[in-house]
Amino acid sequence: MPDTDALTPREYRRYGRHLTLPEVGQEGQLRLKRSSALVVGAGGLGSPVALYLAAAGVGRITLVDFDVVDASNLQRQVLFGEADIGRPKVVAAAARLGDLNPHVEIVPLNDRLSSANVESLVRSHDVVIDGSDNFTTRYLVNDACVLGGKPNVYGSIFRFEGQASLFRAPGPCYRCLFPDPPPPGLVPNCAQAGVLGVLPGLVGSIQAAEALKVLLGIGESLQGRLLLVDALRAGFREVRLRRDPACAVCGDHPTITRAVECTVEVCLDSTGVAGTAEVSPTDLAAEIASDTPPVLIDVREPWEHGAGALAGAVNMPLGDVSLRAGELPRDRAVVVYCRVGPRGRRALEMLTAEGLTRVRNLGGGLVAWRDEVDASIVVA
Repeated sequence: MPDTDALTPREYRRYGRHLTLPEVGQEGQLRLKRSSALVVGAGGLGSPVALYLAAAGVGRITLVDFDVVDASNLQRQVLFGEADIGRPKVVAAAARLGDLNPHVEIVPLNDRLSSANVESLVRSHDVVIDGSDNFTTRYLVNDACVLGGKPNVYGSIFRFEGQASLFRAPGPCYRCLFPDPPPPGLVPNCAQAGVLGVLPGLVGSIQAAEALKVLLGIGESLQGRLLLVDALRAGFREVRLRRDPACAVCGDHPTITRAVECTVEVCLDSTGVAGTAEVSPTDLAAEIASDTPPVLIDVREPWEHGAGALAGAVNMPLGDVSLRAGELPRDRAVVVYCRVGPRGRRALEMLTAEGLTRVRNLGGGLVAWRDEVDASIVVA
């Protein structure tokens, strides 16, 4: 373990521009060296966050992500290069960050953040930076941070717009802003809606700045403020946030006492639709090869479908599913799919509501098909 009582001669040279700042100086740099940060997600937001925290000399940085580098990531995830495609993101990130600054400890955790590990991970770090891209993880991180008394640096991106804030005691927290997750499929992710490649750099840099200010104990934070970033119009504005006394986790009478994965989408999976109406890639491959193959419906956008799709699949974007439900046969099995699953589950709900009873979703989407059945298929 590195000596945290003093800076080495090499560190004095490396951090010279910090040391000249009265707000940082030698004591501040040592404080960063003794600090730890948990970065959730090594994607668009996690990339600039991890790069700047490592460059700044935060002593221990844990990266949590279970995805692998895909070619489609390189448009915005600046931690990675062509040679990293197919590698676990945290492994590739650890190599890059170790080269950037060998004086910091990088802990790669190639795992999914879950109820089983989130509370212990949050407790063992000084600050948490949420770079996740799904509501399940976002609420899980928020609840664990509130319960563990740790600051949560929040960021999110969508097309040309982003948000950032700092949630910490006594509040407000993320649930004060958004008490409950939206229904599955209502809010498209970056794969569905797209994102300007530079936007996560803007928002992630703001998150990194907030994390460093927390660790140094300097400046005015974004606590109680939601910063809105509009890259298309080059505009920034703020929305004031207040703690909700009725908040389920940080309110006066909290009802959430453990960080548990339970969004609308997850609970739906456990009570019916998605949990009982999914087909695995290998089972679907067998059905396709049988005498009575199912009708395949690709609910992704046309450009995604054009890049690569299951043979014979009909492209029916999610927004058109209810309108075009009448085109589907009621006497044959139908399998819907998207990139990784959520849009397929939403399409399943919509078709079920239209009276179709033989519809299933491809579990894990086209990515799972590529990983388990056909490695040659292109997934946009």
